[in-house]
Amino acid sequence: MNAPSRAAGAGTRPAAARIGFLEALAHRIILSQGWVRFAIAVAAGAVGALAMPPYGLFPALIVSLAVAVWLIDGAAIGGSGRRTVLVCAGIGWAWGFGYFTAGLWWLGAAFLVEADQFAWAMPLGVVGLPAVLALFFAAGFAAARLVWSRGASRIAALAFGLAAAEWLRGHLFTGFPWNTLGMALGNNLWTMQGASLVGLYGLTLLAVLIAAAPATLATGATPRGRFGPTLAALATLAGLAAFGAWRVPAAPDPTVAGVRLRLIQPNIPQDERFGAGRREQIVGKYLELSDRALSPQRTGIADITHLIWPESAFPFLIQRDPEALGRIGAALPEGKQLITGAARARTLPEGERLTRENAVFYNSILTIGGGGRPGDTYDKVHLVPFGEYLPGPLDALLRAVGLRQFVSVPGGFTAGDRAGQRILNVPGLPPVAATICYEAIFPSAILPGDPPEGAPAETDRIPGLILNLTNDAWFGDTPGPRQHFAQARLRAVEEGLPLVRDANSGISAVVDAHGRIVASLPLGVEGVLDADLPVRLPGRTLYAAFGDASFGLWLIACLLVALAARRHRS
Repeated sequence: MNAPSRAAGAGTRPAAARIGFLEALAHRIILSQGWVRFAIAVAAGAVGALAMPPYGLFPALIVSLAVAVWLIDGAAIGGSGRRTVLVCAGIGWAWGFGYFTAGLWWLGAAFLVEADQFAWAMPLGVVGLPAVLALFFAAGFAAARLVWSRGASRIAALAFGLAAAEWLRGHLFTGFPWNTLGMALGNNLWTMQGASLVGLYGLTLLAVLIAAAPATLATGATPRGRFGPTLAALATLAGLAAFGAWRVPAAPDPTVAGVRLRLIQPNIPQDERFGAGRREQIVGKYLELSDRALSPQRTGIADITHLIWPESAFPFLIQRDPEALGRIGAALPEGKQLITGAARARTLPEGERLTRENAVFYNSILTIGGGGRPGDTYDKVHLVPFGEYLPGPLDALLRAVGLRQFVSVPGGFTAGDRAGQRILNVPGLPPVAATICYEAIFPSAILPGDPPEGAPAETDRIPGLILNLTNDAWFGDTPGPRQHFAQARLRAVEEGLPLVRDANSGISAVVDAHGRIVASLPLGVEGVLDADLPVRLPGRTLYAAFGDASFGLWLIACLLVALAARRHRS
């Protein structure tokens, strides 16, 4: 084995030893330079995306991260300390660009819904967004290189760098934790149970430690250094799966007495959803589906207690349309509750009329009781940049050149009060932790925070379920809606709460507090889903109680291991 390989951190063996295929491959990657190294990094990142839902191929992440280890090993060849960090940042960017391009290509479908207005901007979503998100992995690879050393400790260094980068991606600039690496473990019923202890970012740390460990099979200097990390990774994965198998009971979770849910999945194409003249047909379709007989026991609205419609169900302001409210009220008997997504205008002072100048719109969840009586509301807090609003000072500039957000609301939506985010109170249901669309992808943001100063304290702020209303019709029959559902499902495990999810085009489902799918409707079909409501788990999960604190401790532990090894070898 040559000197450059030793400098990169690869192990040495007697010259006469036969070099196997894996070792030869690793050395080729370690010694790669220029555009070849860049291409290898992009390809490795793209392979890693196959570990995400809906594919769930965890071995793909093993290949991807093993290559990442070898590329960082090779960055030390022929360069100074500062230069190698910059080289690693470039490798990380290329790896991230491949990962996000392969994992988020389906975003392009949204630009084709109104192709005459948005098709020109498709490269911004399909290529531009991955290029920006890849900067987080550039920082993660650079951070790993700063504490890099030979041997198994470099696996801890990579776990520290990538897990820290993923946490930052989920929090900075409004956050976008889509396809976080931990979802490679968060898509399997047994391994996802670890989220109840450490959350998504803890699973991310474990996923990197487990998947990157086999890199030492080709570079370990001794049998212990070669096989030890992989054996430890297999033991960790087996332990995680065993914990999951123990945690998930064989019997179904019990259900809440007296609650019978009906979820409506109308599957209205996005290009028709808000078309002119569709108002009467859309309301009629919702009402027809809502009262459709599915069995002798479920003959329609009369045999359920709670009716649920998806996000932004109406192409108009339902609260300001007495005729539509009257139709809904006439179809909703006393004792029944409708929970629906809808755009909502800010309540104006008495006598003031709604105009373009004074209008403030929210993406909301409304509750409507028997006879059409309005109930509690929830306003979406975490809006989608460029989808539901134009960010800050860019608003006027972008509008000047004719750019608007995807949702056709004058001025875009306004975010609900983050400090006042609260439980949705629905008669007959336990307190509801309400989320709209991609709010459900944010760990530790499901439960309500403390009420704002001066606001009346709620009598019960401990939710009994997570409600997620969404409209994924923008993305058609692509991996996007399936990824969205998988991430929402993991919130149920983290919080120990059942999930009720209603999507316009699917996937609509009821998931119990262990992440098991109780009932569901597949993507891209019109349908009605009747289900009972599973109970929440008693007490709180470790993650619900302490959030990302345990993840922070494990992150620090990985950093200390890497620093100790680097100091020992210096």
